[in-house]
Amino acid sequence: MPSLKDLRNRIASVKATQKITKAMQMVAAAKLRRAQEAAEAARPYSQRMASVLANIAGAVTGGSDAPALMTGTGRDDVHLLVVSSSERGLCGGFNSQIARFARDHIRRLQREGKTVKIVTVGKKGYDILRRDFAALIIDRIELRDAKQVGFVHADMIAKKVMALFNQGGFDVCTLFYSEFKSVISQVPTALQLIPAAAPTADEGAASASDGAVYEYEPEPGEILTDLIPRNIKVQIFRALLENAAGEMGAKMTAMDNATRNAGDMINRLTITYNRQRQANITKELIEIISGAEAL
Repeated sequence: MPSLKDLRNRIASVKATQKITKAMQMVAAAKLRRAQEAAEAARPYSQRMASVLANIAGAVTGGSDAPALMTGTGRDDVHLLVVSSSERGLCGGFNSQIARFARDHIRRLQREGKTVKIVTVGKKGYDILRRDFAALIIDRIELRDAKQVGFVHADMIAKKVMALFNQGGFDVCTLFYSEFKSVISQVPTALQLIPAAAPTADEGAASASDGAVYEYEPEPGEILTDLIPRNIKVQIFRALLENAAGEMGAKMTAMDNATRNAGDMINRLTITYNRQRQANITKELIEIISGAEAL
């Protein structure tokens, strides 16, 4: 049974922890609003970029002037996985969800006999994946020093990926990140970057809904040569923004739960403290009365 002093020290310690978690929750809530606005603002641009890309790609489908970033190498042997996570922890299962999603994809590719290479963006994703796939990680990118994620970081990541592709380092590149849905919901997502994914039915319908016929100047192949690298950068930038919003949402929820748990622990410790204090007082009174009666 702990002493009253031990209980007082533990209550004070939990109260100090509760103040920290409450402060971290408020900071995450403030950052979440900005991160959410940035992520939501990037979605229409990236979606419209994909729609324009799908429209132009339809004009060169099967053509010899299509850029390599769209057609790929013609093989499906070597896969590059770009796994984006957060730089810091204390955000619940945010990073473990992304890592688990990427891990399942890696094991499926390995069962199919594919060669897998991994590039991690963010410290936490690297720390989780290196436990099982340290030999597959060819590069790690950390943005810990960046106060706010910017397009310059997406540009740097995209250039590394495209340089590796031009060197023949892989055949297919897939980006893994967490799409922000709400404060309590972040959905792990996989997006194929190289070769550029074929337009979906919705995108194809949207591009053809106006019924217009386009003439391109210069040729569609030349436009795609410039547009596809830009689209890769935009999609990576969107993924970084989605991750930033998801991280703050998950951190706010985790710190709120921690604050509530600390409050419950303080209540339980206080009840234990009061009961033990009352028991000690009762014991002392009994000793005093027994001593008085003995006289």
